[in-house]
Amino acid sequence: MDIIETIKEQIANNTILLYMKGAPNAPQCGFSAKASQAVMQCGEKFAYVDILQNPEIRANLPKYANWPTFPQLWVAGELVGGSDIITEMAADGSLQALIKEAAEKAAAKTEA
Repeated sequence: MDIIETIKEQIANNTILLYMKGAPNAPQCGFSAKASQAVMQCGEKFAYVDILQNPEIRANLPKYANWPTFPQLWVAGELVGGSDIITEMAADGSLQALIKEAAEKAAAKTEA
């Protein structure tokens, strides 16, 4: 499968998806650590992709997303942003609201 198709599929199949360096419980950079911590504090399940284990995604996602850096948080198919945006949103409460709303909509779809 084409790597762009793989990326599109990952984003479509995961309501809350964090592309990061490492894993949420073992981040491999400070920015990924801050971002994953902020997402975890929202209390919803989320998927992640360790871009260090996926060099093709690491190389191609910035072009697809038009966003040059990692981590990248995607919620309901939309790019939210990177570490600074994620931590700012967590601080003002908008990240929690966005993630909770997306998780509730996804849950309602699966129940329907």
